[in-house]
Amino acid sequence: MGRHVVLGAGAIGRGSAAELVAAGHSVALVSRSGRGEGIAGVEVVAADVTDARRLAEVSAGADSIVNALNPAQYWKWEELWPPMARAILGAAEETGAGLVTVGNLYVYGRVGAPMTEQTPMAPNGRKGEVRAQMWRDALALHESGRIRATEVRGSDYVGTGMDAQSYLNSYTIKPAMAGRAGWLVMGDPDAPHTWTSGRDVARLVARLASEPADSPAWGRPWHVPSAPARSMAQVAQDVADLVGRPAHRPRRVPRPAVAALGAVWPLIREFNETRHQFEGPFVLDDSAARTAFGLEPTPWPETLAETVGWLSETAA
Repeated sequence: MGRHVVLGAGAIGRGSAAELVAAGHSVALVSRSGRGEGIAGVEVVAADVTDARRLAEVSAGADSIVNALNPAQYWKWEELWPPMARAILGAAEETGAGLVTVGNLYVYGRVGAPMTEQTPMAPNGRKGEVRAQMWRDALALHESGRIRATEVRGSDYVGTGMDAQSYLNSYTIKPAMAGRAGWLVMGDPDAPHTWTSGRDVARLVARLASEPADSPAWGRPWHVPSAPARSMAQVAQDVADLVGRPAHRPRRVPRPAVAALGAVWPLIREFNETRHQFEGPFVLDDSAARTAFGLEPTPWPETLAETVGWLSETAA
């Protein structure tokens, strides 16, 4: 079995570490604070991932480096991501570890059909361009033989351990659990949307990180196997049925009110870049990963039940 370094102790990083340990690998979970206690068999390491020397030291002898980082200050990606990305690429090149990056769908921009890994990258804004450039840089080094790289791309997250990372948890599932209508700061409640389970992201990450150096899995992105698309109105009904409360359709917050909120709340302001993802059909084609690795998504009823249970526990 191999040794793997997972960067980021959020829900995806912790989940990826747990999946790798369950498969028999040794794992170092790295974050600035050194948090991540409670995962049996995982070594917790404190490190600043912008420190290329320290990162290479931590990654020495690793089979893979998993970039599961996500800067907390969403509105500062242009400033925060580049130094981290450079240090991670440097560590991958110096150590020979394969690089598995947890990306997203921002790179595709506005789409009119289900997204495949061949959908052209056409970012709709600054954050999408940051993520697209990160992949271009990693792919260029891969193609020149200097590193091995792949990227995992899922849609908007749902599941346990997700705080503000999950728009669905915050704006649809939580209100529906309380028997209330959710207020959407963006999005058509009837638009079909793919929601990706955090568990399924971790499963694909662990599979890719374990691929041998000569595997054709390297050098390309992969979409996370995800449950069939459901609108936010359907999800609200699903939650109501599950908890035994009356169902209420999510409602849209009027645009002027959203603009006013954005003037004082940076996170809301940044939603403008991804608004298009929720205003119409936003569907992920995950058939390539299903075929290549034999992975299937966690069934939607299971994901929803676990999410509702976790949200109930955290609220208590």
